[in-house]
Amino acid sequence: MDKIIRGITKDGFVKISAINGRDLVQRAREIHNTTPTATAALGRMLCAASMLGNLMKEEDAAVTLRINGGGPINGVLAVSDSTGNVRGYVGDPTVDLPLRPDGKLDVGGAVGKDGMLTVSKDIGLREPYIGSTEIVSGEIAEDVAAYMTDSEQIPAAVGLGVLVDTDCSVAQAGGFIVQLMPGAPEELITKLEDNIFWMDSVTMQLLDGGAEELIKNVLKDLEPEIVEETPVEYRCNCSRERVQQALSTIDNTELEDIITSGEDIQVSCQFCDTVYAFTPDDVKSILESKQQTES
Repeated sequence: MDKIIRGITKDGFVKISAINGRDLVQRAREIHNTTPTATAALGRMLCAASMLGNLMKEEDAAVTLRINGGGPINGVLAVSDSTGNVRGYVGDPTVDLPLRPDGKLDVGGAVGKDGMLTVSKDIGLREPYIGSTEIVSGEIAEDVAAYMTDSEQIPAAVGLGVLVDTDCSVAQAGGFIVQLMPGAPEELITKLEDNIFWMDSVTMQLLDGGAEELIKNVLKDLEPEIVEETPVEYRCNCSRERVQQALSTIDNTELEDIITSGEDIQVSCQFCDTVYAFTPDDVKSILESKQQTES
């Protein structure tokens, strides 16, 4: 079962979120039929968005992460609710690049470095809060850390990993976000940096012991205490009603053209590939309802 575990050091200076996300990333791979490189890029974004969403205090809040560095994958997007349930997609799921010299998937090459990471937080106000930072590496973890440090003024370290098996399925996926609270002493910061530098890769730790292993190693000798554990999943909130509402925003002339054509239209959800079919009569009803509202 996928889950997010949140912890804090006994002195209160360091907060951590860690996620087991194998199942949700595998679900995304199945929906979008992604190549290994695209799976890794999407999986890292999904895990990051899930943890950021889970950190939001507002019950009906949502966070959207977008990254586009001009690379061949043509951008990655992930959306999470305030629990951490998440959905997303990549611009081109067929992109696959040769492995890097160190044998790892080339997520940075697929995403590119010439662009921005944008984070949009919707907490129910008239306009969402939107922050952006320039892409650091395209590897996503460093980019999310830079966003948190530069845009939200929260010193942070982020680790993300997706391990793709030889059959292209997801063997493991997840990561962590560490936040430093104001007043953290320099020796604690140094200890935290050393822990992160010397520990094994994110995916190897997840294989060894899940999110608990990440927390244990990131906060080694810092007396971490677990404060919350939340199940999360890949979850799309699309529905026929939502698609119908989206169709009502189309220009009246275009709706009339659809009706005149006499052919059904099919609308596919970008997040889960569910297809919704609408007959000309359905579209006529949408247009008539729209015109009544406008009059």
